[in-house]
Amino acid sequence: MVVGVLRLTLYIHGARSLKDKRQVLRKVVDRVRARYNVAIAEVGDQDIWQTAVVGVCAVANDHSFVNEVLDKIVRDAGQIAEVVKREMEIETYSEMKQDWSQKPELDGGVGSAGGGRSPKGGA
Repeated sequence: MVVGVLRLTLYIHGARSLKDKRQVLRKVVDRVRARYNVAIAEVGDQDIWQTAVVGVCAVANDHSFVNEVLDKIVRDAGQIAEVVKREMEIETYSEMKQDWSQKPELDGGVGSAGGGRSPKGGA
């Protein structure tokens, strides 16, 4: 599993209010979500009119694919607003923890926070 995280700092020319900023930012977010099927949100500088910090996360099984998608996102965002700063990290997780006895149970079974009781109140 490969996880890519991208943080973009955007400069929005001509924004004279937060409303102007939100309009441009909505265009960036909607376009990226629709084209690339990634998670994206504004993560900083929410109260500054002409600056926006956007976080993007992509998950796939190939490092080069994640890198390519994040690069394309930078290019697309740059067509709408000026990209001032770009930070990217890509991590590969080859194996998850194999010891299933250490994982919590979500159905209320033995060993969970529910104390092993059934949903009907039995012991």
